[in-house]
Amino acid sequence: MSGAEPATTNQRMELTAALEGLIAIPGRRRIRLVSDSTYVVNCFRDRWYARWEQTGWQNAGKRPIANRELWERLLAEHRRHDVTWVWVRGHDGDPLNERVDHLARAAVATLARS
Repeated sequence: MSGAEPATTNQRMELTAALEGLIAIPGRRRIRLVSDSTYVVNCFRDRWYARWEQTGWQNAGKRPIANRELWERLLAEHRRHDVTWVWVRGHDGDPLNERVDHLARAAVATLARS
């Protein structure tokens, strides 16, 4: 599964990839989610979301958390499953990460042609 959106950000796409992957898995499962996004992995590994919930979804600078709607949906899926979040260095030869990068680039190219 892959996709693209016009006029978006890398962060939104990283969040969307993790979210759609978890949504696609039925029931409650133990999942090892691997991502090259420190933004996504660190949020769950370091429990940033707990502080965001306590502060009304504001960051340390008292500004709204970017992409809150995606974070809330991803958090719900994280809680539905038993997820272990694993970071892998991007563009460093990991076969599955390279495959995901290829799929993402192909989806963007398809979007650009339409």
